Amino acid sequence: MINRLTIFKKLLHKSAKYLNNNSRFLIALCLTLGSCDSFVEVDLPASQLTTKTVFEDAGTAKAAMAGLYAKMRDGGILAGNSNGVSCNLGLYADEFDYYYQYSVSYFYTNSLFPGDLGVSDIWNRSYSQIYSANAVLEGLDISTAITEADKNQLQGEALFIRALLHFYLLNLYGDIPYINTTDYTQNSKVSRLSTEKVYNLIVMDLNKAIELLPEDYVSPERIIPNRSTANALLARVYLYMGLYPEASNAASAVLNDPQYIWETDLDKIFLKESSTTIWQFMPNTADSNTAEGSFYIFTSGPPPNVALKSDFVNAFEEGDQRKTHWITEVTDGTSTWYHASKYKQASTTPSSVEYSVVFRLAEQYLIRSEARAYQGDLIGAKEDLNLIRTTAGLSPTSAVTGEEIITDVLNQRRFELFTEFGQRFFDLKRTGKLDETLSASKAGWNTTDALWPLPALELNSNPNLNPQNPGY
Repeated sequence: MINRLTIFKKLLHKSAKYLNNNSRFLIALCLTLGSCDSFVEVDLPASQLTTKTVFEDAGTAKAAMAGLYAKMRDGGILAGNSNGVSCNLGLYADEFDYYYQYSVSYFYTNSLFPGDLGVSDIWNRSYSQIYSANAVLEGLDISTAITEADKNQLQGEALFIRALLHFYLLNLYGDIPYINTTDYTQNSKVSRLSTEKVYNLIVMDLNKAIELLPEDYVSPERIIPNRSTANALLARVYLYMGLYPEASNAASAVLNDPQYIWETDLDKIFLKESSTTIWQFMPNTADSNTAEGSFYIFTSGPPPNVALKSDFVNAFEEGDQRKTHWITEVTDGTSTWYHASKYKQASTTPSSVEYSVVFRLAEQYLIRSEARAYQGDLIGAKEDLNLIRTTAGLSPTSAVTGEEIITDVLNQRRFELFTEFGQRFFDLKRTGKLDETLSASKAGWNTTDALWPLPALELNSNPNLNPQNPGY
């Protein structure tokens, strides 16, 4: 049986030797790395044949799942480059200014339209990745050669990924289809489900994933989700749903896990071996670092792509060490720009120093603090909030009431989680502050911009997805 970490390293580092010695591995790549224009255009019969072959043993099944992680790292919602939501929602909200001189960003101008390539790219890549997760689940269901332990691990991973992607799609596009099959006929006719129904399906998938995933990591590098990874997403989901006792409990399940140790050195939090990382993506080669570092870091002005807004940088509280350690100033003597420097490496190093962190401990403390405040546990809420504040070099919060604590939590989320997968935009949205905040700072902002448009091609292919979101 092939060791799981070996599979990941050899896949993500594109080991030619591994590919030559494992012919069925190529079939797994066809399953998980093959792209399609739309999730409704996948040809099921051929995929079924491929699935049967891939899931003849645990090695190729694990390789298929590793291929899906590589696919997510390099494209779609969680990509750390210009196409992922970290960049696009940073532009869409109030984190980034746009400098790329060869094209216009409709995200930056808040002028998205149904034919926009960025809108359709996120939609299509996400549903393609969901299709891959479903293919893994269906392949495991029919497999008789894979042990129960391996099946549980892989099923838990696939359910977690399916829930994660639907969570982001829901918060970007509003009511969406929840795709849980590779059946082409069924998928070509799906309708959108209400937000409540989608959230319920996400919670169902995550609870099942928590049952299946082991407490310990398969690899010490935390590149394969474990039980706490699923709990971390569940805590976020419950927070967005306004289910505060459940959010607090799910966050506590993560925070009570002894595998995680709080780190007070801000320069160590985004290193690949950080004890606060819950789940991260391994780079594609052994000497690579993160797409985020490569994309955000610049050494001279004007910036080639994006830069942090000066209003955002100037909003940090005096003495906040996150501004010092996670933001770098660049000047030409006349003008000044700022780039995010949570990741310090913009290019290759003798061996990888940083991986792309998707979930980390600080968010869980902030989730629990907010949830505790809503429940009236003000002492507990302040304890969690002050851990974030004191690590940033700030004094304990002066908030007294529950409302004041929640306001401070949201403020700390802004400065703790900036450039991390659209957290700022989603926080403004879920708290009803989008219009108040963005209409004052962005000339192109409209109330209907809270949702992205559904891609025009999708509506044309499947009229059941209508109506289009308001404003488009």
